Amino acid sequence: MAERNERAYEKVIEHIKNEIWQGTLKRGERLPPERELAESLGVSRNSVREAIRTLGLMGFVSSTQGAGNFVTCDIEQNLRESLRMMILLGETNYLQLSQLRCGLESENARLAAERIQPRQAARLKELARLMREEADPQKASRYDQEFHSLLCEASGNRLIKSLFSAMLSTINDFISTMYVRIVEDPAQAEALHTAHQRLADALAAHNADAAGQAMRTHFEVVDASIRREKLL
Repeated sequence: MAERNERAYEKVIEHIKNEIWQGTLKRGERLPPERELAESLGVSRNSVREAIRTLGLMGFVSSTQGAGNFVTCDIEQNLRESLRMMILLGETNYLQLSQLRCGLESENARLAAERIQPRQAARLKELARLMREEADPQKASRYDQEFHSLLCEASGNRLIKSLFSAMLSTINDFISTMYVRIVEDPAQAEALHTAHQRLADALAAHNADAAGQAMRTHFEVVDASIRREKLL
């Protein structure tokens, strides 16, 4: 019975995926009622509910009380949960996540150098200055997070932004902790602040190569701190 139920809910998932693929269902549209789906596919309503629950966890269906189930595309939710579970299960670590961020954000910086708007460039320069001048490390770390979020927005690449947002929400506390530890060392603090300043300057000048190099220097400081603290 368990095997039949598993095949049944997978059948529902495949049906919904095919409807989306064919364009019959689009983002924001409501799915057919559970009873209608069950009858048309020859499965139980429990199988339909299980399929919708699974698609919800994946970030492709959202449910609203009294309104029904709707097609969505919340890739960040899916990635966020996957990354969190990988960390909890020991399948990855903070150094690997930092290395992934470096690759994504280095390319992101190059894209942003081509597309950044004057107001965004001005705010990045201001954030770099505020990070350096702020005496409270916790508050400065929030400037740091805003800096990188704004940089992702400036690139105009929604997929990179989604990947970054998923990682950020997963390791937000870790990032704050690492920032505090880095700035405890005057030399490391200077290296980190200088990397942010050079990145902001490169973006304002639309210099993609300098922006990518500044981002890589930034993560060299972060990775060195992770290794020093043995947070592998």
